[in-house]
Amino acid sequence: MRELLRAAFVIARRDFTATVLSRTFLLFLLGPLFPFLMVGVFGAATAPMSATESLPVGVVATSAEFQKIEQARDQLQDTFGPLGVVKLKRIDPAGSSQGKSARQKGQPGYVAVLEGGLANPQLYGSVSAQSGIAKQLRLMIGQARQTAGSAQPVHLPVMLTNPSPTAPNAGGQEFTARAGQSLLFLLTILLAGMLLSQLIEEKSNKVIEVLAAAVPVDAIFLGKLLAMLAASLAGIAVWATAGAAALEIFAPNGLGALPPPAVGWPLFVLFGVIYFAMSYLLLGSIFLGIGAHASSAREVQTLSMPVTMAQVVIFAIASIAIGNPNGKGALGAMFFPLSSPYVMIARAGELPDLWIHGLAVVWQLLWVALFLRIASGIFRKNVLKSGPTRATRRKSARV
Repeated sequence: MRELLRAAFVIARRDFTATVLSRTFLLFLLGPLFPFLMVGVFGAATAPMSATESLPVGVVATSAEFQKIEQARDQLQDTFGPLGVVKLKRIDPAGSSQGKSARQKGQPGYVAVLEGGLANPQLYGSVSAQSGIAKQLRLMIGQARQTAGSAQPVHLPVMLTNPSPTAPNAGGQEFTARAGQSLLFLLTILLAGMLLSQLIEEKSNKVIEVLAAAVPVDAIFLGKLLAMLAASLAGIAVWATAGAAALEIFAPNGLGALPPPAVGWPLFVLFGVIYFAMSYLLLGSIFLGIGAHASSAREVQTLSMPVTMAQVVIFAIASIAIGNPNGKGALGAMFFPLSSPYVMIARAGELPDLWIHGLAVVWQLLWVALFLRIASGIFRKNVLKSGPTRATRRKSARV
């Protein structure tokens, strides 16, 4: 095992250096810029539709108080425009349990619930105290107080609603879980496909035969997989740095503007890196074995479409876990190795339990080892023809 890992790291260092120090790596870093530009263009085009369909804030208040807050909202709308101000919906406090139900069950139909009126306002929801919604409500309450003849400063505490094991939060944390799962899928489908063409050049110039004679085929596959994983993580580090700088410039609240995940942002980001590595290793070991049988770039292009469709199916299987992480479908997708990383990153956004993540990583690593073993064995026998033939096995059996 030690010799296998040593040989794998030698192969990984060789391939990583050749990949990162090449001129094409710069184009690889600029590649995601174009999809993000397209997303920005389409997002700007569809922004009016999505903004008008956003969930309102429920306001538990009397008709008189709600009218004052609504007037303050109209004044704020004149400043920010009709699509930049949160919508309000009144909840009758007299003999109604709607406000209490909204707090306890994750605000069904509301992004948050405002209680206490103008005198003692409190906000319940999955939004943070520094979110745009909380800031707008502070401005509305302050404006409404001035209209009522009070100049008292606004103090608006935000109470985060926590999901229970039987009724996960259907609000902000579900959104964060879906966003993390979608980002993980986007990065995996963008980067894992490169492994399909890893061995074509070395097969064409017979370098693979020299490597196979020097080190085990398992070490070659593991080394190339680790090299491409390291190159992908280097690219992600560059993109994350650029994204953080953009958030700092254009969105000072950064991640604080998003609903916090159940495990907190530091652990959620750490789990994102871990589960990307697991997803990359799982899918990459299969793609490396499939691409190793291709003899030309044309065959790789033919394989790319079914491979992409397979990834979409896996993502669809994993998406059933969002909103019901303890359901039978979610547990089944968690045990299925290829969808397990997507399910677990979504679970980190919705539930705070940590022990199950350790078991999931061990489970996924076992499948990575199995997939690599199978892929290298098939490559050894069908491509290198280094396994014993049927005639040789019969002759050995007779002897």
